[in-house]
Amino acid sequence: MTDDLTRLTVKEAHRLLRLGSVSAADMVTAHVERIERLDPHVKAYLRFTPELWEKQAAEADRLIHEGESRPLLGIPIAIKDVLCVRGVETTAGSQILKGFRPPYTATAVQRLFDAGALMLGVTNCDEFAMGSSTENSSYFPTRNPWDLERVPGGSSGGSAAAVAAGEAMIALGTDTGGSIRQPAALCGVVGMKPTYGRVSRYGLIAFASSLDQVGPFARSVDDAAVVLSLMSGFDPLDATSSERPGMEVLNNYGAGVKGMRLGVPREYYDVKGIEPGVKAAIDAALAVLRMQGAETVDVSLPHTDYGLAAYYIIAPAECSSNLARFDGVRYGLSEVDAPNITEQYLETRRKGFGGEVLRRVMLGTYALSSGYYDAYYLKAQKVRTLIKRDFDEAFKKCDAIVSATSPTVAFPLGAKTQDPLSMYLCDVLTLGGNLAGLPGISVPCGTSDGLPVGLQVLAPQWGENVALRVARAYEEASQVTAQVADVV
Repeated sequence: MTDDLTRLTVKEAHRLLRLGSVSAADMVTAHVERIERLDPHVKAYLRFTPELWEKQAAEADRLIHEGESRPLLGIPIAIKDVLCVRGVETTAGSQILKGFRPPYTATAVQRLFDAGALMLGVTNCDEFAMGSSTENSSYFPTRNPWDLERVPGGSSGGSAAAVAAGEAMIALGTDTGGSIRQPAALCGVVGMKPTYGRVSRYGLIAFASSLDQVGPFARSVDDAAVVLSLMSGFDPLDATSSERPGMEVLNNYGAGVKGMRLGVPREYYDVKGIEPGVKAAIDAALAVLRMQGAETVDVSLPHTDYGLAAYYIIAPAECSSNLARFDGVRYGLSEVDAPNITEQYLETRRKGFGGEVLRRVMLGTYALSSGYYDAYYLKAQKVRTLIKRDFDEAFKKCDAIVSATSPTVAFPLGAKTQDPLSMYLCDVLTLGGNLAGLPGISVPCGTSDGLPVGLQVLAPQWGENVALRVARAYEEASQVTAQVADVV
């Protein structure tokens, strides 16, 4: 019975809770028991929050008993280790923040708490969200529940793995260059990245401020849509948040795809390194959408080949600026035995940051330095504008863009750790959406070699409802849904 509760969607669990068939305490107990059994193998979580879930479950049961109905009342969730929760150790997967307990809660998280969600714990991630495999965590790598010898994707691999393994019903991640959609694809779950500005970034430990976005992992498109609508909306604590109402992401999203034009970019369809099994799964998904009445049209994103280079100049430049605050003086690790303040800064950062973070800080500092700013950073920003224009032109011909989410299925642990460029290429189909600030979703669309494949849907800015509409229509027609992996 307890395992059955960990396989439910939010919609199914909400119904049982409302009927009184199960309690919020039952929901938590079922997930905690599964975590205790499986997480020593999967390693999705960094730390657990019993002090929160016990209090929240008791409050949820009280409210249910009184007849109150909130969208996530009694639903267990997990939070990526870059989103602050008051009093809960939050480290961004890094040693430099070990022991840091924020005095505030991220707005996106607080809105889910207000909707009744129960927090199970903090999930593992690549350090400061820098990576595509969750092997850059300074604690340990997370493993893919479908095959424990393979990566779950990254940087939000812990959150994706938790949902895929039945260790959380919903999980929050962040997407800077594909860090929600790519692990969602590799773990066989739904992952949604909103339009830049749709969800407040207050309380998010920043990697690249013009690219970072908070979004949900879920087992169904319906669940992702509801969670996104609850997190969205203006936040006075984030000057980049939009005043558009969060509920508009649900507008007409269940209307199906009949009459819609779906663009297939040739640069994404024939991308270098795409695996034949992935391509076959995408072809099958496109056929399903056509059978539902959609028309697929060829579109072009001509500056795609420059996107990777532009992203890996802009993102490190912003991270080098954002990570300057970690100096060993205000919070986190501090090398207090250093002979002077300069040595304290240097030694703290040397010991606290991992190799990938140091690499990106150095790349970003170089790109912003005198004499190189115009040659690298400014040029990358111009390329970003061209990529945004490519999408604008493509959307004149179609309602949404469809492609594979990742050119490959989950790869073996350690396969790319010695080759950073090979790792960076994992983001080739997702980072364009971040550079252009677009909403995107990855939905499971079958398997290749027994491992999940994801279908990516990108929509125009503020068109979350369009992306969700296509994803939901595919999910319903194909009956390919996120499965809880049978972890050995």
